[in-house]
Amino acid sequence: MNKNLTTNQKNAVLNSMAKLVEQNRQAILDANKMDIESFALEDKAMYDRLIVNDSKIDGMIESLDQLAFQEDPVGKEIFHFNHENGMKITNKTAAFGTVMIIYESRPDVTVEAGGIAFKSGNKILLKGGKEAINSNLAIVNLWHLALEENNISKDWVEYLNYNRQKTQEFLIKPTQKVDLIVPRGGEKLIAFVKENATCPVIVSGRGNNFIYVHTDADLDKAIEIIINAKTAKISACNALDKVLIDSNIHDYSSFMSKLLSRLKDRKVEILADEILAELYDLKSTPNEGVWYEEFLDYKILIAMVSSKEVAIEKINKYGGGHSAGIITENKDVANEFLESVDSAAVYHNASTRFSDGFQFGLGGELAISTDKLHHRGPMGMQHLVTNKWYILGDGQIR
Repeated sequence: MNKNLTTNQKNAVLNSMAKLVEQNRQAILDANKMDIESFALEDKAMYDRLIVNDSKIDGMIESLDQLAFQEDPVGKEIFHFNHENGMKITNKTAAFGTVMIIYESRPDVTVEAGGIAFKSGNKILLKGGKEAINSNLAIVNLWHLALEENNISKDWVEYLNYNRQKTQEFLIKPTQKVDLIVPRGGEKLIAFVKENATCPVIVSGRGNNFIYVHTDADLDKAIEIIINAKTAKISACNALDKVLIDSNIHDYSSFMSKLLSRLKDRKVEILADEILAELYDLKSTPNEGVWYEEFLDYKILIAMVSSKEVAIEKINKYGGGHSAGIITENKDVANEFLESVDSAAVYHNASTRFSDGFQFGLGGELAISTDKLHHRGPMGMQHLVTNKWYILGDGQIR
C-alpha cells in the first residue's frame, strides 16, 4: 500500500466516493431498512442515530465535497530553525499511519471517518456496531469501488466485522500495527476500549452540556436557544442537558412560565432544584448524581443560581467538558464566562447544537474529543495528524 498519496489522488477518491454515494442512494437506504427492521426500539437515542434518510445521505455527500475542497493537512510546516552549525531543522505535520474507530450505530460515520482519515493520509479501521452492519458494509463497498476506480489499494479503508470478544482480542493484541484508537459512543464503550487498548486512545466523550441564562439576557432569545439545544436532536452529544438561570433576572416568574410551557409542549421531562421544584410544582432532582448525567432523551434539569461565578463553578464541576453556553447581552460578562468555563466548545448567545465538525467547517468529524491531548472538540482531518522532524545536515556531529 502506497503511503505517499498525492493531494490530487486523495481528492480524486473523495470525488469518486461522493458520486458513488449519490448513484447508490437507494441501495444505502435499502441496507439501512434491514438494520432498522431488526433493531429494538428501547434505546431512542441509538435508534435516531441508526436511521439513514435522504437528508443524511445529502450530508454524507456534502462532507466528502468539503473534504475534497479543503487544503491537505499533511506536510505543513509547523516550525523551522537554522542551527548555528548550518543544519536546517523543520517540523512538519505527518499522518499517524493507521487509525481505528469503534462506533455505535451512525452509518454516516462510515463515510465521514473514512474521508477524514484518507484525506489526512491515514489508513482507517472501521469497527461499527452490529446494529448497523448492513448499512456499514454497503458504504464500505462504495469506498472500495472509489479506491479501485483510482488504482489505489482497498486496504486504505478496512471494515472489522468483529463481535465483542474478537474486538477485545484485537485491542489487546492487534494483528496489524495500530497507531491511534478513537472510541465513539457511550461510556461503557469508552471504558471497554481504554481498559483493553495497547495504543493511544482519544476519547469522544459524553456531552452533559450546560446553558447559563445571565441577568442581562434577552429572554426571548434564551427560550429559543434552550428549546433548540434540548429538542432539535436528543440523540446528539451536543444536545442540552442542564439550564442554570440567574435568580436576579428581570421578571423571573414570567420567563420561567414561558420556558416551562414550551418544554412541556415538546414533551420534555423537567427536573428542578428544590426551590424551583416547589415554586413550579416540578419533579426535584433525586440525587447529586443526576448532575453528572448525559440524558440523550427528552429530559432536562433546570436550577437557580445566584451569580455567574456560581454558574461557572457548577459547569466546571458537573459538565462533561463538551459544550457550554451563556445567554447575555453583556459582552464583558460573556467573555469572562467563555474564558473561565473548561469545555471544548463555549458559546455566547447560540445553541450548543453547533458543536459538530461539519457545522464548524471541518467537513464532518472523526469524533468530538473531550480529552485535552492530542486534540479537543470536533476532530477533523486537520487534527488527525501528528508531526515529524526533518534535519538536513552536511556532516555535522555533536
